Amino acid sequence: MPVNLFEQFQRAANAYFLFLLILQLIPEISSLSWFTTIVPLMMVFTITAVKDATDDCFRHKSDNQVNNRQAEVLIDGRLQNEKWMNVRPGDIIKLENNTFVAADLLLLSSSEPHGLCYIETAELDGETNLKVRQALPVTSELGADIRRLAEFDGVVVCEPPNNKLDKFTGVLFWKDNRYSLNNEKMLLRGCVLRNTGWCFGMVIFAGPDTKLMQNSGRTKFKRTSIDRLMNTLVLWIFGFLVCMGIILAIGNSIWEQQVGAHFRIYLYWNEVVNSSVFSGFLTFWSYIIILNSVVPISLYVSVEVIRLGHSYFINWDRKMYYPKKDTPAEVRTTTLNEELGQIEYIFSDKTGTITQNIMTFNKCSINGKTYGDVYDDLGRKTAINEKTVPVDFSFNPLADRKFQFYDHSLIESIKLGDSVVHEFFRLLSLCHTVMSEEKNAGELIYQVQSPDEGALVTAARNFGFIFKSRTPETITVEEMGKLVTYQLLAILDFNNIRKRMSVIVQTPDGQIKLYCKGADTILFERLHPSNEELMDLTSDHLEEFAGEGLRTLALAYKNLTEEHFKEWFKILQEANTSLDSRNEHLAAAYEEIEKDMMLLGATAIEDKLQEGVTETIASLSLANIKIWVLTGDKQETAMNIGYSCHMLTDTMNEIFIVAGHTVMKVREELRKAKEHLFGQSKDLSNGHVFCEKMQESKQGAVLEETVIGDYALVINGHSLAHALEADLENEFVEVACMCKTVICCRATPLQKAQVVELVKKHRKAVTLAIGDGANDISMIKSAHIGIGISGEEGMQAVLASDYSFAQFRYLKQLLLVHGRWSYFRMCKFLCYFFYKNFSFTLVHFWFGFFCGFSAQTVYDQWFITLFNIVYASLPVLAMGLFDQDVNEQNSMDYAKLYEPGQLNLLFNKRKFFICIAHGVYTSFALFFIPYGAFYNTAGEDGKHIADYQSFAVTVATSLVIVVSVQIALDTSYWTAINRFFILGSIAVYFAILFAMHSDGIFVIFPNHFPFVGNARNSLSQISVWLVILLTTVISVMPVITFRFLKEDLNPTLIDQVRKLQKARRKQKPLQNYMRQVSRRSSRRSAYAFSHQEGFGELITSGKNMTMHNSISWIENLRKKTAETVNSFSSDRTVKL
Repeated sequence: MPVNLFEQFQRAANAYFLFLLILQLIPEISSLSWFTTIVPLMMVFTITAVKDATDDCFRHKSDNQVNNRQAEVLIDGRLQNEKWMNVRPGDIIKLENNTFVAADLLLLSSSEPHGLCYIETAELDGETNLKVRQALPVTSELGADIRRLAEFDGVVVCEPPNNKLDKFTGVLFWKDNRYSLNNEKMLLRGCVLRNTGWCFGMVIFAGPDTKLMQNSGRTKFKRTSIDRLMNTLVLWIFGFLVCMGIILAIGNSIWEQQVGAHFRIYLYWNEVVNSSVFSGFLTFWSYIIILNSVVPISLYVSVEVIRLGHSYFINWDRKMYYPKKDTPAEVRTTTLNEELGQIEYIFSDKTGTITQNIMTFNKCSINGKTYGDVYDDLGRKTAINEKTVPVDFSFNPLADRKFQFYDHSLIESIKLGDSVVHEFFRLLSLCHTVMSEEKNAGELIYQVQSPDEGALVTAARNFGFIFKSRTPETITVEEMGKLVTYQLLAILDFNNIRKRMSVIVQTPDGQIKLYCKGADTILFERLHPSNEELMDLTSDHLEEFAGEGLRTLALAYKNLTEEHFKEWFKILQEANTSLDSRNEHLAAAYEEIEKDMMLLGATAIEDKLQEGVTETIASLSLANIKIWVLTGDKQETAMNIGYSCHMLTDTMNEIFIVAGHTVMKVREELRKAKEHLFGQSKDLSNGHVFCEKMQESKQGAVLEETVIGDYALVINGHSLAHALEADLENEFVEVACMCKTVICCRATPLQKAQVVELVKKHRKAVTLAIGDGANDISMIKSAHIGIGISGEEGMQAVLASDYSFAQFRYLKQLLLVHGRWSYFRMCKFLCYFFYKNFSFTLVHFWFGFFCGFSAQTVYDQWFITLFNIVYASLPVLAMGLFDQDVNEQNSMDYAKLYEPGQLNLLFNKRKFFICIAHGVYTSFALFFIPYGAFYNTAGEDGKHIADYQSFAVTVATSLVIVVSVQIALDTSYWTAINRFFILGSIAVYFAILFAMHSDGIFVIFPNHFPFVGNARNSLSQISVWLVILLTTVISVMPVITFRFLKEDLNPTLIDQVRKLQKARRKQKPLQNYMRQVSRRSSRRSAYAFSHQEGFGELITSGKNMTMHNSISWIENLRKKTAETVNSFSSDRTVKL
């Protein structure tokens, strides 16, 4: 509660209201009762505290679900279940297969030989490929012996808690020996144990000290830009209020000195104030209290109600509901909705956020012929859809039922015995590091090092070449129903430099073969010259595959003689045993054998994007939102996805790749990129303006330079670490923000957060971060808006987020519809609210000059109390909840409508002053028109009607009608609720007015309701109604005139779209189609084996073996939208 109150008093308005409450407790200066302030103030605090408490309880409940997970801990010589929150350093924990690691553990022993275990680190780095960890030989001997494990008394001295996921330094002291520890001996919290029966580990770090939590960052109290602006405006209003108080206080002092003494016989004072200066001083505080309603307390209650309503609209939106997992969209922080309409930068994870992290075998090229496309009876290529009949794999009892392929000619070639096709799939079934496990008869489970390998081995399995099992010396494959065992002679492992892997096997008939797969640019250099024609043909196929955004891979083989192999194997053994430059010697040995190979063909794998990702990114780009991908994946994988979702295109002027390992190198590469950006722009413009200044940022004086042309920046993790240093961050953010697309590869969770903070700091832009794994928590917390996707990597990101849903594509609906509407409604609400309250309050200021500056109020006290609570609250609330300038479909179709929020055009300091001027004008009309009309005027019955009470009723009635007409003019979207609230508010006003001015209530409460019979008397006069009508017309006519001329002479895009929308209501809605254009590419889509060196050495050592047997269509869409806007500008009349 104290913390919540402290946060609430961060709002300047709340502190201001508390100060006013203290003033109202002083009877000498207060002309209003203290309860008129304290009751609304308590309501504000209570409602806000309850809402915040609800959010906190929900988060606390989610945290408890994690903290109360059970772990098996060795206590007093036996295993006992213990909550994660109670795990401490030094505890020994048992983990079982497919369980989460509860803390940072030193691996002691496992069920696998040599103390090996396999883990998946998706929660840490987004990678789903398996990684290997190995216990020290001296501790792996402990096995599962509980007694020996309980007696383990080793001491670990290590580095302090830090956020470096890839490094650990420590020493184990045990039995008078010391053993060096590194990251390969550690199991970090957030990992999942895979393909390992059990393992034991000793807790090194627990709770907030774990590397996962160290990367999570601090939870920050997020405020919207409108909240921050409101704080400034409240201070300005308070200054304005003080100025009005000073003017009226000076007037009081002068009036008391010159005139006031003569009136004391009529206006008797209980205690005479002889000093006119002191009288002015008291009057100053009296007017501060009376005029305080320029910022009414109900404003903040209304804002919270509107935000809560917008949150429910998001929760209830069926278009963001994912039926497959029964997951609706969820607002976890209700105070940020309007900022969804102001996003300028989106920082997105890749794996599981943009992609499904599911690789599928899509197409292939074998011996110069492509497979994977579907043709009709006339030989024309047709699109694959739900009606397309897939290949029937029922002949293969071990086929993966989830695998689908649509080109029947490939299975026919296999059945006909095409030797090249057989060799192609034989290579896929042999050249890999996959491990198999047959749980039940006919049920094969593959444990893969990377999803790519899994897709290729699964494809071979379905086409009849089934990888069954392996030992350190053999690989067993079932080829078209026949079991064949190959002798595994060598594995030439993959790494990021080689970009290929090979295996050398011996067939049952004694033939020795080398099978190789890798990046085509690398493999083509090592082919036999006789492959020239086939290589050109396959290269064309690869371009076609790459143009579709597929990940390509070339395949080749080589027949070896026994003598050649034996001679080469000696070289390999010498390289393996060399003490110096072992890796270089191995690379040379591999180069020696991997040459003069014969090309078989190529594969094309689709790293499946989530549904609708490409269209979503296209729409967000049209809305001038820049999308940066921050991923733990390697560069080639990330760039592949960039091409797949058209963030990267071949039509771009340049793609800058920053991969320097030193500060100097990174600085040099960034400066070259910057020089190229400006130099290229000069060449393109041929002397014309090559860069233009964007509108000054709404948050500061930062001017963003936009370069002509499309550029992209790709930067690696080690380069990013240097780029984020203080002396380089300016250059990095300057170059990055001038690029259309930015991809940061191999980024750690902390680096992701640092990139977000960098853009917030230098660009003063509103940022959004979206991710699905624990490695994304830090950037989700750092961004203004954090979105968690409830995906394949657990719920950690969701628990730390402000909003959550199941699919990336829902981001379009959230921002372009809900975000834009929330911003539009909130801005409209604030503009009207300030106008309404200045109109209401400043009447007292004008009245002060005619009442001897006595702090007498124009209206009766009950009207002042009820105006913002009853008479004028519900219509503006309805507008803030339901209003919309254009409908949902047009919000999606015309993405440019999003830009006013980014430029903060709908509510800013200029808009505020316009609202204030409008309010001042209205208050002037409300006071002086009735004053002038009533001056020396008699009613129809000949009686004088210029009394104070009649004047008060006339002004109050005029005010209620004027603000009701004004909100009717401001409302863009009419609903039954709007009509009911506007008409109902006027009806309620008159009902309460006549009730409070009745004889009956005066008899009961004579001191509280002095205006007896006035309403009936005043409103029965035709002249009073004419005055009310005249006041209303004069108050609203300038607004009507200005809006009519503006919409006719200088219409905005919103005005044009609304005209089109009205016209479309009279005809059948037009359908919008977007056509995707295939892209020819000179790029080669590199194959991602894994993010580190492969398991080749591990497999051949036997340690891991167990006894288990074109032009982007985005540009077309952008041009289409631009042409539409231009057509609107050229002809304001919508023609059907």
